[in-house]
Amino acid sequence: MKQKMQKTFSSLFFQLGVAILLGTLIGHFWPTTGATLKPLGDGFIQLIKMVISPIVFLVVVTGIAKAGDMKAVGRVGVKALAYFVVVSTIALIFGMAMAYIFNPGSGLNIDPSSLDSSVLDEKTSAEKPGGFAEFLLGMLPVSVIGAFAENEILQILVFSVLFGLGIVAVGQEKCAQLIAFFDTVLSIFFKIMNWIMRISPLGAFGAIAFIIGQYGIETIGTYVKLIIACYVSAVLFILLLGGIARCGGGVSLWKFFRFTKDEYLLALGTASTEAVMPRMMDKLNRAGCSRTTTGLVFPTGYSFNMDGSAIYLSISLVFMTQAFGVDLSLSQQITALAVLLLTSKGMAGVPGSAFLALSATSAALGLFPVSGVALMLGADRLMDSMRVVVNLTGNCVATFVVDRWEGKLNLNQAHAVLGSRETGKDTSVPFRESDDDQGITQELEKILSDSKKESKV
Repeated sequence: MKQKMQKTFSSLFFQLGVAILLGTLIGHFWPTTGATLKPLGDGFIQLIKMVISPIVFLVVVTGIAKAGDMKAVGRVGVKALAYFVVVSTIALIFGMAMAYIFNPGSGLNIDPSSLDSSVLDEKTSAEKPGGFAEFLLGMLPVSVIGAFAENEILQILVFSVLFGLGIVAVGQEKCAQLIAFFDTVLSIFFKIMNWIMRISPLGAFGAIAFIIGQYGIETIGTYVKLIIACYVSAVLFILLLGGIARCGGGVSLWKFFRFTKDEYLLALGTASTEAVMPRMMDKLNRAGCSRTTTGLVFPTGYSFNMDGSAIYLSISLVFMTQAFGVDLSLSQQITALAVLLLTSKGMAGVPGSAFLALSATSAALGLFPVSGVALMLGADRLMDSMRVVVNLTGNCVATFVVDRWEGKLNLNQAHAVLGSRETGKDTSVPFRESDDDQGITQELEKILSDSKKESKV
């Protein structure tokens, strides 16, 4: 019993849970103190960002180099983009449908001129992207060093793909030492990542204390119906993603949640999916996804496959039209979905991107003043948890589906790892596609054996 309690107290999941609870209490009862704890969360996020760029580069390059097939990279990219467009569109339609079911803004009868848009201007004061074409051009790095220095993930991804294809063109034999070197460096970065994760409860504590201290729990009461609509929609959409994961990827989403519970809790605590990007890529690799697909699909999804954000945007748009007493016709609804689909992609990574997307959509529809978007200022922070969980889940499911679509997903490994209760092991050294079959078999047998022993106890 004592050993079991020690194991529970030492688990990252338990520590994160306690940290989030303490942060919530401090933020609520001592809001001034909670607001001053923001540097703890920011510092942890900065440490994570420190290793994101090299990990993405190394995972993509080694994955492509070992695959040795230029056509396969192109196929993965096309399939991923096709999946992203279809599922994002479904998320937008789903969110709009749920908004009409819940009617969160009906009866408010708000006068847009009564809203203070000064805070909205601050949120969207960053340089606004010109559109989807400019977004695509922005993916091309002017300087490789600049892309790494600015942590521009999509630019790093483009360079990584070209670098990996360059290794394939030169030949794996000539580049064998370079590939081995990259493998070793990747193992080092995953070890560093594991060390950083040990202080994740401190980061989650600071982040949640700041959020509650700054915005207050009382804010929830103002947007009850909107919050319920968003979170119920998120739960139902995750169930839909579970069906996609089962039918398209051949894996159980529930078991994957159990395997990645630490990462999800950390993402919730910090309100950031970036905080878990390297660790989640590692776990996808361990759960049977090929390194090539993981390296290409998962980071790209951070800009192209934000399902949670899509649901939030479509519900928010309907909420505002209802709050201002505006009825959308079918053609206007279709136009709104098209504009949201484009603006949500083209504004990825821009501060205040949700407000920019909603402002662009309201301007395109011309049904109410753009300043009316200020109505969402009080609710935006309350939706972080919903967006984080759905965005993260959507990208993980996309990786499984595309990898199976490519015939690269190792289902035996996936079922063995996801079926095991040993989820807290050090994952600093991921499964490698270059491992020989005997080594993988021994690892899987060990996981299954440990799982059986634990279940007997």
